[in-house]
Amino acid sequence: MPLAPANQAQLIRSSQKDEYYRSVLRNSANEAYQSVAGSKQWLDWRREIELLSDFAYYGLTTLSGYQTLGEEYVGIIQVDPGQRQIPSQGRRWLLVLCHAFFPYILEKALVCVENELEGGQEMRGRRQVASGGWSLERWLRRAVGKALGLLTEQQRRACQPAVFVIQQSVALLQRLHVALFYISGSFYHVSKRAAGISYLRVTGPNAGEPTIRSSYRLLGTVSFLQLLIAVALQLNNFRQRQRARQEWRLYRNLSPQHSASSNPRAARCTLCLEARRHATCSPCGHLFCWECITEWCNTKVRLQPPHADISSLDASLHPHPSASALVQHADSASFTAYHPPYSSRTELYWLPQQSNLSCFF
Repeated sequence: MPLAPANQAQLIRSSQKDEYYRSVLRNSANEAYQSVAGSKQWLDWRREIELLSDFAYYGLTTLSGYQTLGEEYVGIIQVDPGQRQIPSQGRRWLLVLCHAFFPYILEKALVCVENELEGGQEMRGRRQVASGGWSLERWLRRAVGKALGLLTEQQRRACQPAVFVIQQSVALLQRLHVALFYISGSFYHVSKRAAGISYLRVTGPNAGEPTIRSSYRLLGTVSFLQLLIAVALQLNNFRQRQRARQEWRLYRNLSPQHSASSNPRAARCTLCLEARRHATCSPCGHLFCWECITEWCNTKVRLQPPHADISSLDASLHPHPSASALVQHADSASFTAYHPPYSSRTELYWLPQQSNLSCFF
């Protein structure tokens, strides 16, 4: 009697069982290493210990030509694309590498790139000071640092969104692959699709086979529609963030002059971490750039400035009757006539100790 392909329920149940036994092996290895080497060393090598545990599990099962515990539980066997013999040793190695090693490398590489792009000179200084033996993570950090060190500052800033896009794309591709699995009934994991390994069941025929496959096809269709909606929402959020970033840059460039200060350690805005431009004071007494605090208020549902310890904030802002007179008396300060880009419903006050025009919300 020819063997029939395994259905979606069997493949999912097999994967769940394998994941359970892999987690048991991981926990045992982590506990053993932590008790021997201590918590600090365990935290540094935790991810590598889990990787070695996965290799041990698949080395004793798939790479040795045996069924995994999950495959044995549901009664399925691996076959090559021709479905006439078990996969070759090369296909099984490719399966294990794609399933355990490549995700580890991708995760570590993305984290190193993200830290390097955000840290800049600070991260390079830490690498020079850090000491210790060889590890894969340190090797990746050095390799990523050398590669990104060739980029200019503008190119580094342009690469920052690319890391986020790659991370989101990987998650979306995994969801797409699962939806296709529900519809087609083969290749539950991307690694098995890459290696061309499918499954045949060794048990007898199931009377509810058509019902199971049709139910999973319906689930796959719903999952695919949900994925399309999620992608549309993420694209919409991305466009809104890009538009907000462009408007922010525009408003920041409307008044390029900084407030003059003889003190080299001039106070900085706690929002943009730069020297305050047209310092603006909130009711709680904190000072910000005019563009920063107005942008912050426009992007928040509640009009409450950062650091404020107040129960409510009066959103009814009215132009101060003597605002123009205050501007005329600002000759001694480095103040440039500036029209707020958001709203003119603002009360302006002159703070002599700050030597600039400030605004109370």
